[in-house]
Amino acid sequence: MAGDRIRVMIVDDHPVVRQGLRTFLELQDDIDVVGEAGDGDECVTVAEELRPDVVVLDLKMPGADGVAALRGLRDRGNPARVLVITSFTEPSAVLPAVRAGAAGYVYKNIDPPALAAAIRAVHAGHVLLHPDVAQLLAAGERPAPDARLTARERQVLVELARGRSNREVARELGLAEKTVKTHVSAVLTKLGVQDRTQAALYAVRHGFLD
Repeated sequence: MAGDRIRVMIVDDHPVVRQGLRTFLELQDDIDVVGEAGDGDECVTVAEELRPDVVVLDLKMPGADGVAALRGLRDRGNPARVLVITSFTEPSAVLPAVRAGAAGYVYKNIDPPALAAAIRAVHAGHVLLHPDVAQLLAAGERPAPDARLTARERQVLVELARGRSNREVARELGLAEKTVKTHVSAVLTKLGVQDRTQAALYAVRHGFLD
């Protein structure tokens, strides 16, 4: 059904890259490429108009780069999930994007089927956080402040940090999905974060998975 398809926007400053990604993704039964942009400013403007489910975002672009785009999307309250696709192999180079709200990242040498799988995972609410990036985020962080999470909320936060969707958390903890959504909302409020990606990063930084 059309309503079940994932609406994807591609952001890269190289037209040939955008065309290559579009050509492959449009072969997928569950993905629609709804738009493209060539830099960060255009990304924010076009995403505001098209409201894609997932933005596949290059990091290094002339002018406004990927991090600027992430901040712009966040400032406008755009709910799109952002999957960064980058040629940077140093985890530290990806950290600013993760901190700015990216739901995950993949390298540009990724196999096309794996890219499609990553888009589906991000759309389903997963956080694609590689262990090397998680370690960098955790390094040198101060102890977590007392957010006064209940025991159940702490369990939900741990499952979020493991990249599980609400449905998977519900199944894992034996709860109704509606109840999980309530707990997630409470966790976000108590931690003072905007979304589940930031909550997952908080959990990693402060040792909730240890």
